[in-house]
Amino acid sequence: MTKVLILFHSIHGHIFEMAKAAYNGAKEVKGCRVELKKVEETFSKEILEKMGAIEIQKKFAKIPICSPKDIENYDAIIFVTPTRFGNMTAQMRTFFDATGGIWAKGGLVGKIGSVITSSGTQHGGQESTILSTHITLLHHGMIIVGLPYTFKGQTITTEITGCSPYGASTITGNTGERMPSKNELNAAKFQGKHVAMIAKKLFK
Repeated sequence: MTKVLILFHSIHGHIFEMAKAAYNGAKEVKGCRVELKKVEETFSKEILEKMGAIEIQKKFAKIPICSPKDIENYDAIIFVTPTRFGNMTAQMRTFFDATGGIWAKGGLVGKIGSVITSSGTQHGGQESTILSTHITLLHHGMIIVGLPYTFKGQTITTEITGCSPYGASTITGNTGERMPSKNELNAAKFQGKHVAMIAKKLFK
């Protein structure tokens, strides 16, 4: 079976919801085995408490942590990370920085890579985060898949929404008060299914 991984880092739960939506979309493709995993959290419990994230973290506490050495076992990976100053989080960067051995032997060459993100504001670096993450995927020799305009939700102007042809995204608000909208979740689900369908074709 074609193996698809949804790999996320989330603190306040927004990205977890987007990752779940991508997971559900990929699961719709027959012949694909889809797994949902998270990167290891590097913040201490004390820091997470100060961020007000302890209770929220319990929602995905049982999701397994992915080891960097395991990612070459998948045909496609969707990396789901919040934006930090126009780039991925330090936790996701730490994960990537531990994949040097896989890079050295070309373990991800020819496999599919895709990115989903979030930001606090409407123009808070969503596109730069996805595009800068693409650089790492290209160094690994991955085939990049985004969110095509066949997802009509990214062209709407009737509401504030994330999403671009580079990948699905959500806007959280400066204090995290806004959870992903229906349109944004649909975008993540569409992207998950889109990635899985392409992976199935390539690795049939």
